[in-house]
Amino acid sequence: MSVDTSKGHPAMDYAQHKATYAGFIRGSQISIVLLVILLAGMAVFLT
Repeated sequence: MSVDTSKGHPAMDYAQHKATYAGFIRGSQISIVLLVILLAGMAVFLT
C-alpha cells in the first residue's frame, strides 16, 4: 500500500504507523489460520 506522507503533519510518525498496521495484519492472518485449524480439528474429532 502506497501512501503519500509528504504533506502529512510533521508530528506524525508514519513509519511507526506502518509498522503497527503491518503487525496487526500479520496477527490477523495468524489468528485466522489457527481458527481454521481449530475448526477443522473440531470437525474431525467431535463428529
